Amino acid sequence: MSHLAKKIVGAEVGFIFFLFYRNLLMGQFTRSQHASSLLTALSDVFTPTNALIGLVGATVGYFYIEEMRKRL
Repeated sequence: MSHLAKKIVGAEVGFIFFLFYRNLLMGQFTRSQHASSLLTALSDVFTPTNALIGLVGATVGYFYIEEMRKRL
């Protein structure tokens, strides 16, 4: 894999990871009564379990997108 391809893969996985955490953070503000500040919401959202779920989801999403690109 070339250097540029590795950067693209990292960017795509990072973007999916970002979207996962963005959705978690938005949900934390809309569902929780005690998340009155950004720091409180961030401490509730950024946990090792959520990080693992986000990383696995981003990796699976990347491979799914690549498979769809090959079929087009």
